[in-house]
Amino acid sequence: MAGEAQVPFFSMSGSDFVEMFVGVGASRVRDLFKQAREKAPCIIFIDEIDAIGRARGKNAMMSNDERENTLNQLLVEMDGFGGDSGIIILAATNRPDVLDSALLRPGRFDRQISIDRPDVKGREDIFRVHLKPIKVSQSLDIHKLAEQTPGFAGADIANICNEAALIAARKGKEGVDMDDFNDAIDRVIGGLEKKNKIIAPHEKEIIAYHEAGHAICGWFLEHAYPLLKVTIVPRGTAALGYAQYTPKEQYLYNTDQLLDQICMTLGGRASEQIFFGKISTGASNDLQQVTRTAYSMITVYGMNEKVGNLSYYDPQQENQFTKPFSEETGKLIDEQARELVEKAYKRTLGLLTERKSEVEKLAKALLEKEVLFKSDVEALIGRRPHDEEPEEEDPQPAGLSEGVPPYDGSIKQVPSASSDEQQNKSTIA
Repeated sequence: MAGEAQVPFFSMSGSDFVEMFVGVGASRVRDLFKQAREKAPCIIFIDEIDAIGRARGKNAMMSNDERENTLNQLLVEMDGFGGDSGIIILAATNRPDVLDSALLRPGRFDRQISIDRPDVKGREDIFRVHLKPIKVSQSLDIHKLAEQTPGFAGADIANICNEAALIAARKGKEGVDMDDFNDAIDRVIGGLEKKNKIIAPHEKEIIAYHEAGHAICGWFLEHAYPLLKVTIVPRGTAALGYAQYTPKEQYLYNTDQLLDQICMTLGGRASEQIFFGKISTGASNDLQQVTRTAYSMITVYGMNEKVGNLSYYDPQQENQFTKPFSEETGKLIDEQARELVEKAYKRTLGLLTERKSEVEKLAKALLEKEVLFKSDVEALIGRRPHDEEPEEEDPQPAGLSEGVPPYDGSIKQVPSASSDEQQNKSTIA
């Protein structure tokens, strides 16, 4: 902004103002604005403004006179009796909810610009920026990379580009291709591949049927995300396998969509119940996602007839020790959440029982190849019935279908509803 305005700027961190010595913070604020007046017109930028701009008087036990004096001096300098017409003040924070209301009134910070995570178009543009110093293959599909990285911020994308370049260099390639980026995405999200992790054959079979259950539910449920890949290759500290989906860029979800997501997330446990007659601990993260989604539908989005069109969500989280509802309502919420999940689980059991042969085909193929792409699933059980038209086949290593050693670069998606390691962020308030 200073470059476009062709004016000088001063940059400081909010923590630079706060010291243990009385009066130092306020003095530094006065000195900063004195220098700014001499260089006016100019811009003052304060990073992490919440270090000095926290709301005053809300918590007497944690009050800090020095910090509050610094904030008072900043408020006076910004809009006191003397005007600083040639000084524009910018500040950044990740915690706008804790800022003092006096900072945000007109005359102080007039504009609030929220920087959200980029959408698919934004991610594509960010990829182009970070790929400039990297020699890439001509076959690299930047748009597909952007589609496969939902929920990624700019720093995540920069990290992926660096990791992909390192992987390609280790392999002695002349350019970074799609396979290297697939490996990099896996490494950034899921951690390193555990090639030396010893998994007993019966456990591997349970994992294969678990992930096949997720994949088959996602394949035949109308509102489920399109399947990208399913794998039983262990990664990180906890993920023994996962089914990855490509979520659509959307901001509103209806009841049918959320219920389908719950059913898809329960597919792993239902598959274990059908094929082994018992359940394992592998669905712990699935159950956390399902529970959070069910309670959000009832207490946040008002999607329950008995509880009604009410929301008990407190965005400011001011009521940390008191619930905004009675004990009777709390009991009703618990009952309705349990009933919602049980209905979804019975529906999932019915779907997988009906598609039992498809689950077996997919599980056996997973035990043989460990990684299956969408094209492999289509070859095994046919095209997804809810796809309007055939899509391009996902790139995969040559020879994957001929039983050669499996491709070890797998992608794990952040908001995937059936991922055994990541939270479903897209359906939670």
